[in-house]
Amino acid sequence: MPPGGIMTDNLSELSDSLRHLVRIAAAIAGADETTTRRVMEQAVGSAESAAVDEVILQSYLFAGFPRTLNAARAWRAVSGTEAPASDPNASIGNGALWEQQGEQTCEIVYGDSYKLLRENVRKLHPALDAWMITDGYGKVLSRPQLALEIRELCIVAACAASGQQRQLHSHLHGALNSGVSRDRLAFAIDSLEGLVGEEELKMCRSLLAHVVSKRHPPVRAVSASQ
Repeated sequence: MPPGGIMTDNLSELSDSLRHLVRIAAAIAGADETTTRRVMEQAVGSAESAAVDEVILQSYLFAGFPRTLNAARAWRAVSGTEAPASDPNASIGNGALWEQQGEQTCEIVYGDSYKLLRENVRKLHPALDAWMITDGYGKVLSRPQLALEIRELCIVAACAASGQQRQLHSHLHGALNSGVSRDRLAFAIDSLEGLVGEEELKMCRSLLAHVVSKRHPPVRAVSASQ
């Protein structure tokens, strides 16, 4: 269980705190600073501050350092919370652990497609493959402060808000592979109203339906003559 009991007992719904985390992830990736600050203000008192920190930290993978720094500055201002004095998990001395954990986490997210992903990214550049594992899935997404299921929901939100359809497709699968239910993913997408345009939301819902159908194809009816 992540800090503050963010996951709810009903896996088909989003708790209020989790809905705020998803919206914050989307705002950081796709909204202006004023909107991001407003979304954060709405989360104060509901979302666990440490969980918001984690959503902000992982945003540098999907939104870049400038948006992440601006988001961290906004959250410190609206929440009144201070950053921790230190973070042992961020020490460069953890490099070997990051690589090990990164391989494990990435394999959970990509499942049967893991080996093909590594091959394809390595063909783009071996450095991208190494950084994806060590920095992305190890240093950041394997941090213990937030459950992988929540991280994947927030990644889905970030990809949807920034219009990254290829990555959205991958992380819809990744969320399901990580244990997120189809209904919870649908609730997460619905929670992006006001941050993502209606046409984009329709596209996200359609993509989710496509992903689910590919994983669980409908049973073909068998006629009496067969």
